Amino acid sequence: MDYIIISGVIVLAIALLMGSEYRNAKRARGQCLDRLYQSYGTFPDREYRAGELEHIAMYSRRHSAEQQIDDITWNDLHMDDVYRRINTCVSAAGDEYLYYRLRTPVYDADAAERAEDCVRFFAEHEAQRREVQDMLFDLGRMGKYSIYEYLDNLDTLGERGNGRYLAGDLLLLMGVLLMFRSLPIGLAVLLVMLCRNIVGYYREYRKIEPYITSFRYINRLLAGAKRMSRRTIPAIAGEQARLAACYRSMKGFIRNSYLIVFTEKGNGNPLGVLADYLRMTTYLDMIQFNRALRAVREHAGQIDEMVTIFGQIETAIAVGSYRRALGDSWCVPRLHYERSADRRLVAESLYHPLLASPVSNSVQADRGVLITGSNASGKSTFLRAVALNALLAQTIHTCPADRYEAPVFRICSSMSLRDDLIGGQSYYMVEIRSIKRILDLVKAAEDGRPVLCFVDEVLRGTNTVERIAASTQIMRALAGGNALCFAATHDVELTKLLEREYDNYHFEERMEADDIVFPYRLLKGPATTRNAIALLGALGYDSRIVSEAERMAQRFLAGGGWTD
Repeated sequence: MDYIIISGVIVLAIALLMGSEYRNAKRARGQCLDRLYQSYGTFPDREYRAGELEHIAMYSRRHSAEQQIDDITWNDLHMDDVYRRINTCVSAAGDEYLYYRLRTPVYDADAAERAEDCVRFFAEHEAQRREVQDMLFDLGRMGKYSIYEYLDNLDTLGERGNGRYLAGDLLLLMGVLLMFRSLPIGLAVLLVMLCRNIVGYYREYRKIEPYITSFRYINRLLAGAKRMSRRTIPAIAGEQARLAACYRSMKGFIRNSYLIVFTEKGNGNPLGVLADYLRMTTYLDMIQFNRALRAVREHAGQIDEMVTIFGQIETAIAVGSYRRALGDSWCVPRLHYERSADRRLVAESLYHPLLASPVSNSVQADRGVLITGSNASGKSTFLRAVALNALLAQTIHTCPADRYEAPVFRICSSMSLRDDLIGGQSYYMVEIRSIKRILDLVKAAEDGRPVLCFVDEVLRGTNTVERIAASTQIMRALAGGNALCFAATHDVELTKLLEREYDNYHFEERMEADDIVFPYRLLKGPATTRNAIALLGALGYDSRIVSEAERMAQRFLAGGGWTD
């Protein structure tokens, strides 16, 4: 009787502990979901680990395409920061697909329209949006690595059989049976086999542990596909049907991975501890792993499709949240997808979305735009603002502007360059290679989509005479091709040399109480002021340096040559 009471107390204690953990987990989940729901329409404050974006970029690399913007353009436009500003996703699929989407302009009008319909649906239907966010929250993230990093390395595991694991289990069973005939001998065999299996288990587990993480994620993908396919959400009905098909084709994976994903190893849960010992002594999860591995290899396409669909859905929710966070300062672009000779771009009150207090500007361009102006007057920021509007228009169909209308472009830039110390290339070599790739893209686009290119300070890495001569010919080549070029320069000589090919605009500054103020307003015509020497004075340089520099500059402007 005492044994029965003690056993009952132990069972009751375990049940109470598990019930308490379940309630705590449910409460914590509810609190996280509440924060997720309330954060819709706000800018995210997520902190990223060092190197995390390298892993988030894996989907984009796996699905690389010719139309993606290249690394130079991505870095010129500070797209990592733009991505962080937009990304409110809570799943790895959402994280990776949004990164891919921002890097991959859409050139198909129907695809853009379907994506826009999805964004609007979730923005306007809060109940369905929260329901989907709930499922995406349960899908969650992978951890440190992308699922594609695991999938790409599956071949390193080779072919794995279960013969030795089954043999170990058979010997373990023999030890148990021997105990009925000779307790000492049977117990000795059992202990030896337990030790052997545990040692062998840890040796094998080290090989497969990273992949178990990915298998758990695949299992969550399938669970999410099952849940999503059972909901009625008109905007994603097609995606739901595809998820249902993926789930049906991979039911075998769920059966073969149940023990692997049933509970996290070593999580302290009593049931999890029991499962840990069962796995270590019987190799059950090794056997299941090998069966699940075959299923993953056979259904890699379905896994990729599920990641893509979940990523597209969560990207739509993230874009809707970003729009709401922008308030009234955004628009849906009007894009012309047909290929024609018209390269006209119209943008009204566009601004740079990363600035805390941006100044908006408007521009209309059907030929090249050449911008001059003083240092720090806003030339580079304006170039990036136009480029970002174009890229966001063609990727997430959202522009930080009052109006944006343009053809669908190939987008390329050469702006934030620096010398390559590791590669042994000077700044000038890096610069001319960067501009050459734009010229090549324009040449390839002669009968295709027009190129929208941005060049900041053309050939700044060489002497004045050769810079102006070479810059003139490069800029003329860009203007003569199937391209719309926005360029900024300090060389006012270019405004005259290129006035037949480019419209001139400028930014200016004004002096107020011994300080320089920048309005950051785009004005027509070439710049007529300069401020490099005045900035020295404003920052407290010795007055003699400032006055002598100004005197030399005035003599050069008057006589065309340098004198001391």
